[in-house]
Amino acid sequence: MSLEGHAVEAVGLTKRFGDLLAVDRVSFGVRRGEIFGFLGPNGAGKTTTVRMLTTLLAPSAGTAVIEGRDIIRDPYGVRDTIGVVPETSNVYVELSAWNNLMFSAELYGVPRRARADRSRELLGLLGLWERRHDRALDFSKGMRRRLAITMALVHRAKVLFLDEPTSGLDVQSSILIRNLVRSLRKEGATVFLTTHQMEEANQMCDRVAIINRGRLACVDAPERLRQTAESVRSVEVSFSGGDDALSEDMGRLEGVIEWRRDGDKLRLFTSDPGALVPLVVDLARKHDARLLSLNTLGPTLEDVFVRVTGLDTGAGPEERSR
Repeated sequence: MSLEGHAVEAVGLTKRFGDLLAVDRVSFGVRRGEIFGFLGPNGAGKTTTVRMLTTLLAPSAGTAVIEGRDIIRDPYGVRDTIGVVPETSNVYVELSAWNNLMFSAELYGVPRRARADRSRELLGLLGLWERRHDRALDFSKGMRRRLAITMALVHRAKVLFLDEPTSGLDVQSSILIRNLVRSLRKEGATVFLTTHQMEEANQMCDRVAIINRGRLACVDAPERLRQTAESVRSVEVSFSGGDDALSEDMGRLEGVIEWRRDGDKLRLFTSDPGALVPLVVDLARKHDARLLSLNTLGPTLEDVFVRVTGLDTGAGPEERSR
């Protein structure tokens, strides 16, 4: 059933919890050596799908194949093939970093002679070598997340599942993890990444899937997804010397579909930024306001996400549609 070149192939994955249909006939393929982003609002079925793929939850219908192993017929084979890093750290805090890795390697059946070499390599890559003898209890959140990743990779997993890998982490840990993910791709590993950070998915993923209300809304490369929302273009402007009336007037300019404040900037959504720019400049001049910056922006992956899912963004009273 598995297509050549695919590390993960889900076919009609479905999960019911009583009357609740959490995942509804989800099908997709993840290519070998790909960083694949899996996005969705809370309650969309994202976590349930990942739990089925990683054999933690049996599907109600459908199945999936991971590196040639069926999640229903061969769950133990799947577990030997994958590494899983949950958002909540799963390290043993009373053990040292080194002993965490030794224990994980033993569970995965890594030969004794290979355990030390692999552990040295991973701890060095993630900046933990100097702390290898320290208890994980004394580690920061970012260091524990890095340690959890080394534990998931100690058996050279072919497919790594990462759940919100950089959420709430310090800058150093985030950079180290992102660099490791990119290096894994170069080595041929496949990374299945769930994240709420749109920019992270945009920068790291070869393709992304968006799930909403249990169904797949779309699967494509981030750039192509942005092109599907080409009408969600905008002009971003900041100025000094204006007042609230200027913002209101900007929102009423011809061609503005909707508008919002982003910090000290005003973002005006339009299908024709080129026609809107001179109107913005003229209006600022009429209000005796000095333009500090003015940029035309294409749709972001976050814009695509909001449009595809119909997510309620909690728009403030200043935002309006025309």
